[in-house]
Formats: sequence, C-alpha cells, structure tokens
Amino acid sequence: MSEDRQTLEFYAREATTYVHWSCTEPSRHLDLFLSDLSANARILELGCGAGSDSAAMIARGFDVTPTDASPELAASATSRLARTVSVLAAGDLSAVSEFDAIWASACLLHVPLQDLADVIARINTALKPEGRFYASYKSGQAEGRDRFGRYYNNPSAPQLEDIYRNSSWNSLHIKTNPGSGYDGESTTWLHVTAVKP
Repeated sequence: MSEDRQTLEFYAREATTYVHWSCTEPSRHLDLFLSDLSANARILELGCGAGSDSAAMIARGFDVTPTDASPELAASATSRLARTVSVLAAGDLSAVSEFDAIWASACLLHVPLQDLADVIARINTALKPEGRFYASYKSGQAEGRDRFGRYYNNPSAPQLEDIYRNSSWNSLHIKTNPGSGYDGESTTWLHVTAVKP
C-alpha cells in the first residue's frame, strides 16, 4: 500500500464531515474527460471519496468501478451509489489491460512522492490500449502536510511530467488553475490527462 498512514487516519476520523463537505457537484473536469470515451466504456475511479464523480459517470451509462483507499469513505460511497465500493490503495492496483479509462481526481496527491512513478506505471498497465487517464494534484515546492496532518506530494509541473514519462504515454497534457481544498488554503491545481499508446 502506498497511501500514507496518517492521511488514512484523518479520513477515518473525519469521514462524516469530509463526505458532507465533498458531496456536491461532480468535478468540472469530468465532462471533458468523458467526452472522449465510447458509450459503456469501463472506468476505474481511484479515490472516489463521497462518490460524486462515480454517480455522475454511472448516470451517463458508463461501466464504473469506484474504489477508495479509506474503508470509511468506501463505506459511505457504497451507501450513496447502492453498489459495492472496494477498498483499494492505488499502490495495490494489479489489473492488466482491464479499463478504458482511469479517473483519479484529488487522490494521487496523497501518494508518497517516492512511490508515485510506480503507481503511475500500475495505472498504465491497468489501461487498455488507447486508454485515458486523469489525475489532479496540488502544486508545490516540496512534500509536506496540511494543517490536518494529511500528506501531500506537492509536485511541480515539470516534476510530474518527468514522473509520468517513466511510463509509456501517447500524449500527456498538464493544465493548471488556482483553487483550494478542504483546508481552505489557496493552491495551484495541476490537472494531468494522459493517453496510453
């Protein structure tokens, strides 16, 4: 498992409050991602949290497999989605050519930086040829923890690009935008979309 223990303890302790905060509209980046997929595409969501994005994908007819590294968040999403949400750390992903797309919004940012290249490689392996992958990260200068004790890898855009290049991608795009998160602190978000050859 590549997820940070202290971070998982936060989500166990604060699951109810976090779900209430995050159980809103799906990601504004989701529609564009889905627009390039065929109907009934098989999608793995890593770090589904409260299940908002999975709910939106399911409503549009996609074959969605929602997962989360936190047992407490997975249980909450199971209740919301009326389907089993598996407990899965991204570092434990072992699928081979199973998914048309993998959606990982604001979850891989908790993977220890030293493990991120391995996780990206596992995601690449889990995708079918021409499979699409999205993930978002908080940009920064160094690894660290927020005021809740959650770990963040805080990569720069060039650093992320180098990490992704350890795996084979047909295309790789990184976009940025200002925003914040559960901690209310201003940050720059990095949105990475990659396509497997």
